[in-house]
Amino acid sequence: MSAQDKGKILVTGGSGQLAVSLETLGQGRVIRVGRPEFDFDRPETIAAAIARYHPEIVVNAAAWTAVDLAETEKEGATRANESGPAELATACAAAGIPLIHVSTDYVFSGDKGAPYVETDPVSPETVYGSTKAAGEQAVLAANPQSIVLRTSWVYSAHGKNFVRTMINAGARNPQLKVVGDQSGNPTSSDDLAQAIFAIIAKIETGGWKDSYAGIYHASGQGDTTWHGLAVATLEEAAKHGQAVPEILAIRTQDWPTPAKRPQDSRLDCGKLERVFGVKLPEWRDSVAHTVGKLFAKV
Repeated sequence: MSAQDKGKILVTGGSGQLAVSLETLGQGRVIRVGRPEFDFDRPETIAAAIARYHPEIVVNAAAWTAVDLAETEKEGATRANESGPAELATACAAAGIPLIHVSTDYVFSGDKGAPYVETDPVSPETVYGSTKAAGEQAVLAANPQSIVLRTSWVYSAHGKNFVRTMINAGARNPQLKVVGDQSGNPTSSDDLAQAIFAIIAKIETGGWKDSYAGIYHASGQGDTTWHGLAVATLEEAAKHGQAVPEILAIRTQDWPTPAKRPQDSRLDCGKLERVFGVKLPEWRDSVAHTVGKLFAKV
């Protein structure tokens, strides 16, 4: 497709952080769809949405993201993360539409001891991670024009996320306890949205290339722990007048959850830069920007 003939971008996962960021930054090109109009539990709505909106490209930001609940709701998680995306990829393939599918660092166990690259074998240890890993392969098999973006630790100035939770908790409590032995890459949904638009622009400018298909890692530059992210968030909040609580680092075993979290799910994003020339900003800069947006709303 040419840059002069920019069509609509259909984004699933209508109320999610990434979908909202994509619409906000999309300059009127983005159509957000979600339940009940678009619902992986109702497969007939998938092809119907493609037929209704005739998009140039589809971004699948819909997923089952309730990590702990997935452990006991495997059927629902499988529909949302594997069979639903496979149906969407099939519908996109039938219409000749590229699909950008968003995945997760939870496809890895977190025991590599170094940042994961795209060719590392998946090793999920949760229902959420295993259904997302299966979804990646299902999408790639169903549509040859598919790009899978694995991201991690997504936050924004809207929706439910760790950064907003820490600001709210820090305003109410003199002391917080936050896990300090899990490492990863915090990712702003606005930054991820900008990266997706940059990928789309490349496709529009030069057309689809078979070399684009496949899996890419797309997360904020630099890494930290959940404790480190909490500290950075609340240090930024202090610049806007919020008192800083004591923030204690605890071990994963001191905060048990039904689903096991990856210990070290850092992602190497070099491939994304090599193929598309895209590199997300440093996570600290983006946290500062997001916290600023949050306090501007107050």
